[in-house]
Amino acid sequence: QVQVVESGGTLVQAGGSLRLSCTASGRTFSTYYMGWFRQAPGKEREFVARISWSPGNTYYADSVKGRFTISRDSAKNTVYLQMNSLRPEDTAVYYCNLQTRGGNYWGQGTQVTVSS
Repeated sequence: QVQVVESGGTLVQAGGSLRLSCTASGRTFSTYYMGWFRQAPGKEREFVARISWSPGNTYYADSVKGRFTISRDSAKNTVYLQMNSLRPEDTAVYYCNLQTRGGNYWGQGTQVTVSS
């Protein structure tokens, strides 16, 4: 079994910062990527950022480049999303995604609300 658990979502003012965390546990052998997606009300889920487990290459959606930074702690099976200069349009449920040789897994989501 694989579990993916996010944390860190909350209400923040525009221009503020927030850090999300995601920890994977269980049979997480041969992890390829961990990353973040988000889904705003009435919209489809969209890619935000991801990091390859080895060698740690990062990829970002154009909408968050220069504002968000993804990083990982391999020893803890944890990925972080540092979000700076937050905007109201960043409001969404943020989902962590784990891609391994054994399958593709999602967390339950954490709500980020950015007030103007």
